[in-house]
Amino acid sequence: QVQLVESGGGLVQAGGSLRLSCAASGRTFSRYALGWFRQAPAKELEFVAAISWSSGNTLYADSVRGRFTVSTDNTKNTVYLQMNSLKPEDTAIYYCAAGKTPYLRASRYEYDYRGPGTQVTVSS
Repeated sequence: QVQLVESGGGLVQAGGSLRLSCAASGRTFSRYALGWFRQAPAKELEFVAAISWSSGNTLYADSVRGRFTVSTDNTKNTVYLQMNSLKPEDTAIYYCAAGKTPYLRASRYEYDYRGPGTQVTVSS
C-alpha cells in the first residue's frame, strides 16, 4: 500500500519561503519518479515539479523554475519542495504524487497515488 504524506504548508508573505516534505512508503521508490502538483480554488490540478529517485534528474513547470527546488533524502524516503520568492499566485493545496514509471512527466495521468495535500497560502 503506497502512502504519501505531505507537510510543511502554511501562511507566508509574498517573497517568503516554505519547504514542503513528502514522506513516502509502500513502494521501492528508487524505480519511480515522484511529482509535486498543486490546485488552487476553482482551478485545474497543475504540475509543479518532478524528480527521479535514482538519478536525481528534475523537471519543473515554467511558472516555478528558478524559484522552486525539488530534492530527495533517500535514507528517509522523503521528497522536499523548497519554495522561494513565493507569490500570491502560488497559493494552492500542494500534493505529492507517486509516478507509474521512472520517467519524469508533467501529466497527472502518469502518477497513480497522491497524498492528502498541504495548504500553502501566500499573502500580498
